[in-house]
Amino acid sequence: MISSPSMISGSDATAQRLAWLDALRGIGAMAVVAEHMLPWLMPALRPYWFNLGMYGVLVFFLVSGYIIPASLERKGDVSTFWISRIFRLYPLYLLVIGLVLVMGIWVPVRPHVPRDVTAVAAHLTMLSDVHHMAAVADPMWTLSYEMVFYLLVTALFLRGAHRASGSISIAFGIAAVVLGVVLTGPLLPDRWPALVTCAIFVAGIACLITGRFRTVAGYTLGLMALVLLVFGSYVPWFAAAILSVMFAGTAIYRWEQGTGSLVPVAVSLGLVALAPVQAVQAGWWWVQPRVWTTTIALAAGTFALAMALRGRRLPRVLPWLGLISYSVYLIHQPMLRWLQAALGDLRLLPTEQRAALMAGYLALLLSVSWLTYRYLEAPAQRFGRRLARRRRVAAEPAAA
Repeated sequence: MISSPSMISGSDATAQRLAWLDALRGIGAMAVVAEHMLPWLMPALRPYWFNLGMYGVLVFFLVSGYIIPASLERKGDVSTFWISRIFRLYPLYLLVIGLVLVMGIWVPVRPHVPRDVTAVAAHLTMLSDVHHMAAVADPMWTLSYEMVFYLLVTALFLRGAHRASGSISIAFGIAAVVLGVVLTGPLLPDRWPALVTCAIFVAGIACLITGRFRTVAGYTLGLMALVLLVFGSYVPWFAAAILSVMFAGTAIYRWEQGTGSLVPVAVSLGLVALAPVQAVQAGWWWVQPRVWTTTIALAAGTFALAMALRGRRLPRVLPWLGLISYSVYLIHQPMLRWLQAALGDLRLLPTEQRAALMAGYLALLLSVSWLTYRYLEAPAQRFGRRLARRRRVAAEPAAA
């Protein structure tokens, strides 16, 4: 969801080749915005034969699954990979958290966010959702699964098992089906594990970046991520299904490179579609078999279509939306809450006013997102790349 393909290489040609991934991220981000916006501003336009928000999230996860392992393998260096991830994710993430807390004076922070140090620890690691803790901004839940994926991919890379993407995807798909039947909720406590996890996470990432005890740290973080995913997530089957989808994205990349088959992708998506059928935790409208399967099919079809058209020039607005998609994704929900706090129940306004308000909201959201990308995200990413280069240069004499 949050890897920027066009930032993976400084080459304009490479950026052009990967513009289709940016376009997918833009489509995914706007689908999530629509899912949260339409019920308040244009409820008649919200579809119920599939879930717009989950469609966008699944597109994000397929893109991350496709590009993140490729990025790590291209760099060939765990330290460089994690420096780039930290400077890609955290600057905007911390800014949004800070703004939400400051605005809490006027718009109260979500009441189910813990008011103690465990919440700080869970937010620091971005693993709040796999600690079944609410984040200060609702869209941040997906970042937990992105982080779990990064940690698992790193452990697999260090083990030399990262090319078994298809088998891993199927394994998570099977786990999703089984966990849906045997687990009714998270088994881990919802407080102290966050403190332990935070300590392990900070120490482990420091080891991955510095190179000291790197392999041990990578394995430990990967195991920790797997335990949290299975036993700490709000909905265990859903957590396993997400990882199955992400590794299916990696399997597509393997197929494109000529080192894998698409059969595991089809099997994995079939298992993910079956997961909620007998699951104990499956009472929501968007995981009913017809809606859930349609949503998965649309997300997979969108990814396949974009991949088939990747050699063609796309409308410039789509890659541009992809560039600012991380900002759009994190900012849109807090901005919508502030709008509701200022104007009251938006559903009570006349249709013409709601239409005008929706247009103004989208224009403001895209403008603010462009500014945060231009003046925060992009400079932070450039600084991260410079830092990674300096570290590689400094490490070369030691290696020699």
